[in-house]
Amino acid sequence: MFQKLLHAALDRLVVLGRLTVRYPDGTRRSYGREPGPEAAFAIRHPAALRRLVLNPALAFGEHYMDGMVEPEGCTIADVLHLLVLNNYRGGRHPAEALLARWRRARRRLDQRNAIARAKRNVAHHYDLSGRLYSLFLDRDRQYSCAYFPTGTETLEEAQALKKRHIAAKLRLDRPGLDVLDIGSGWGGMAITLARDFGARVTGITLSQEQLAASRRRAAEAGVADRVRFELVDYRTWDRPVDRIVSVGMFEHVGIGNYATFFRKVRDALKPDGVALIHAIGMMEGPASINPWMAKYIFPGAYCPALSEIMPAIERAGLWVTDLEILRLHYALTLAEWRRRFAANRDAIQSLYDERFCRMFEFYLAGCEMAFRVGDHMNWQVQLTRDKAVLPLTRDWMMEAERAAPSHARLAAE
Repeated sequence: MFQKLLHAALDRLVVLGRLTVRYPDGTRRSYGREPGPEAAFAIRHPAALRRLVLNPALAFGEHYMDGMVEPEGCTIADVLHLLVLNNYRGGRHPAEALLARWRRARRRLDQRNAIARAKRNVAHHYDLSGRLYSLFLDRDRQYSCAYFPTGTETLEEAQALKKRHIAAKLRLDRPGLDVLDIGSGWGGMAITLARDFGARVTGITLSQEQLAASRRRAAEAGVADRVRFELVDYRTWDRPVDRIVSVGMFEHVGIGNYATFFRKVRDALKPDGVALIHAIGMMEGPASINPWMAKYIFPGAYCPALSEIMPAIERAGLWVTDLEILRLHYALTLAEWRRRFAANRDAIQSLYDERFCRMFEFYLAGCEMAFRVGDHMNWQVQLTRDKAVLPLTRDWMMEAERAAPSHARLAAE
């Protein structure tokens, strides 16, 4: 019965391209009616069929991790490319359409990120072995969307250009500006702002692993007198600063805390302050996080539509002085992370196991396709308390970017 139901669901879902599925009884079926990519996979056990019918968004990733779903003549990235493309532009798995409405209805419950829970959620992903991240990130361990002006840059160049792009938007027009870095990762942004732009930076994180690495890196870079890192939740910050930067952290705030976050940004900014928030968003409007991603990779996370953050910004009394959408930059970033992960797969498997490697492969490939053919993008919003603190046109940002230290030097260090 479940084989027939899955056949009917895939026949409805796959419109673009050609998907070939080998079922546990050896039957092969092909799906798709219009030109597009091709991929194939085998379902190795009859028990997988039931869950692929009833909860496909969670089950497909779990079955890949356990070897019950296996690509044939292609990679899991090829399979996800076809499935994500059809999910957004083709048909829809009938069960998934119903479950998506249920997940959206309970988003606030799933994203109740009180301080203790937020710390546990961060530890789930960011307190993994530091060596793991060194094996697929750039040398600076930038774990967020890079910036590819031409699309031909190396990952190191693109991540350095990302930092320079953000620094320009912060208007670091004099030395000694006091900067708060909310969600400071492994310290690369804070160290760059201090070393190359003369800022005094406090980075705050909820990850013990990242905190220790950041402090060590600041000392090695010779900027420990201008950069400090603390294990602090943004909600407890109580000191005014000149600038606020937050890169790749807002996705972990939770929709019930958007008003709190932007009020904290406003309260922490001095009257002439500037903030730059960089995060993942969705173009097609409010939705919910993929259940597999929520369970295995980023519990409590959510990538908001702009329509969900703008009311909170307005109620906080902040001016949106610039907004930029980075459409395909993260797809390029993830493709390079995926390539490096594959090149170092044996070393990563020695740290964890085969199931972990398959989990990360599914994560990186799935995210890449969400940006490449789905509705995901990155937004950068610049905020001020006073509409008159920045120049009248945005030309000053491009001029500041051109005048910043060259990306070649930044990438090399």
